[in-house]
Amino acid sequence: MERTTSTELFFDLVYVFTIIQLSHYLSEDLSWRGVRRAAVLLGLVWLVWIYTVWMGNWLRPDRAPVRATLLVVTLGSLLLAAALPTAFGANGLLFAGAYAAVQIGRTIFAMWAIRGQRWLGESFVQCLVWITGTGTLAVVGGLVDAPAREVIWIAVIVVDAVGLATGFPVPGLGRSTPEHWEVEGGHLAERCQAFILIALGESILITGGTLTQRLDRVTIAAFLLAFAGSVALWWVYFDRAHAGTAALAAAGERSGRLSRLLFNYLHPVMVGGIVVTAVGDERLLSHPGQPVDWATALVLLGGPALFLAGHAAYQMALGHAGVTSRAVATLLLLALTPAAVALRVPLAVAASAALLITGAVIVADWITGRHVAQSRGPRSPLR
Repeated sequence: MERTTSTELFFDLVYVFTIIQLSHYLSEDLSWRGVRRAAVLLGLVWLVWIYTVWMGNWLRPDRAPVRATLLVVTLGSLLLAAALPTAFGANGLLFAGAYAAVQIGRTIFAMWAIRGQRWLGESFVQCLVWITGTGTLAVVGGLVDAPAREVIWIAVIVVDAVGLATGFPVPGLGRSTPEHWEVEGGHLAERCQAFILIALGESILITGGTLTQRLDRVTIAAFLLAFAGSVALWWVYFDRAHAGTAALAAAGERSGRLSRLLFNYLHPVMVGGIVVTAVGDERLLSHPGQPVDWATALVLLGGPALFLAGHAAYQMALGHAGVTSRAVATLLLLALTPAAVALRVPLAVAASAALLITGAVIVADWITGRHVAQSRGPRSPLR
């Protein structure tokens, strides 16, 4: 498996800033409109990041031309992140322009870099046609006012998803098939694991920053609760991350189709859950004893529910155990949301309930893993 290079890690640093920007955007407008727009922005940001990761799957990021391109993409991503808070306001064109420039420019470079490889070359030509169309559509969205901008940018995400799912069909050129993508599934898995860590790190940064504003016993207790929630999400994901990487590495011709589902479609759902949870943690540290309303209940309970739903689908796609526990936990968290609002429970109680339910998933995984280990014979207690 190709290891992640320092250039790729440097590129990822921009997305620490991007996720913080996105979390602050949602925190400042915790309405249905704010949630919808934050989801649109996350979708566009994810498209930039994941397509760049796919480029690193086919090219050598340690080669000078690829490294230079990644640095240019990093700069474009930084402009994208800087414009994010006002993307639906004064800087919509800057956001859309950065998005289109990165998407189209990177695809043209990749098409040049893999010249001579028939199947990949044809795939990139087909992809460029669609990417140029969605990039142009994004710029059109930047030129109009909301709510038309919002509708057009949603269309960008939908069109891209449809194009990827159907192999970017182009009249006269045919369509691309995942079996010809020559996917290094382990590398893609490692890169997406890095993004999950970025999102979790953003959650800790936000709660840590809130804690520094008021260091008293109540706030410290709320911080410990929020930190435990982040650890629980980390544990759910990374406890089985190695098995997922191994499954992708052994997928053979299925790796392209499977990677498309896992990384383009399912991982942004989990990232969204972490971002929403971070907003809930910020509210928890600010007002731990305040009764929940619908907005705070949805971020405190809905954030972990969204993450667990995405991870349940991830486990199902890989054919791994743990789907049932995650699905039950998701439904339970969603069912508790109206109950928490009706009973006006404090934010700390709602966050504790989310932690207990996520912890139950971890326990279920441990029991399942223990039964599997026992069926294979004795093991060291540290293995």
